[in-house]
Order: sequence, then C-alpha cells, then structure tokens
Amino acid sequence: MVSVISRINFPSLLLLLLLPLSLAGCASGPKRPLFYFSSHEQPVSKVQSDWDTDQCMALARQAGVAENRDGEVGRKAASGALLGGIAAGAWSLVRGGGGENLLAGAVAGGATGAAKGAIDSTEQSPIFRRYVERCLRERGYDVIGWK
Repeated sequence: MVSVISRINFPSLLLLLLLPLSLAGCASGPKRPLFYFSSHEQPVSKVQSDWDTDQCMALARQAGVAENRDGEVGRKAASGALLGGIAAGAWSLVRGGGGENLLAGAVAGGATGAAKGAIDSTEQSPIFRRYVERCLRERGYDVIGWK
C-alpha cells in the first residue's frame, strides 16, 4: 500500500481538485428571476423590478436561507471516496491486487466527488429560489424562470 502512495502524483491530484473550484469562480453572477407580463398588467420599469428582486433576495438571506448549495463539497468527496473504495474492492476480489486497488479507487472516487461537489455548490438552492419567487409573487410579479 505504501508503494501506491509513493506513486501518487500530488501536483496532478491537486490540480484535479482545484480546477473545478477555479472554473466555478469564473462563472457569471447569481441567477436572477425572469418575469412574465400579461396584457392585463402594466410592466414596471427594469429599475423597479431589479430593486424588488434585490429586496426579496435580501429577505431570503435574512431569513437564513442559503443562496447556494454550500457544504456539498465535503459530503460528495466522502461519498465518492466510499463508492470508489467499494468499487475498487469488488474489482480486487475478482482480479487481485488487494489494498492497492482499494486505495486507488478511494482516491479517484474522492477526487471525482470533490469535483462534482465543487461544481454543484455554485448552483442556487431551490429553496432560495422558491423563497424569492413567493416574495415577488406577493409583490405582483409572475416569475417564469431564472437566468
């Protein structure tokens, strides 16, 4: 097992883990709601709808609703390591190789889980969106989606 650890290229592993985080940081700003205005309603100005949206988003944050899916990186890395270790362990039973395959599977699964968690953590929480949509609906807006 020590031989596998000594063969791991840590700079490459670090790059694999940090790449999704850096790409997530380059993503555009937070998504905002899109409105539908029927022919029976007089659309408000863009300035007014932006102000109302900002107010509803601030109310959601003040209520303790998390805007993004934070905290999923660690959970997904751990579950990825567990699933990778299980898969590698099953493979080891068939092909041999024991602990080396188990460790390699756990490392690969953990890296994959961390990358997926980093990407997912930048997405807006569905609860945050529903909170903002309800707030805007109470102000007379009809939210049809987010962009």
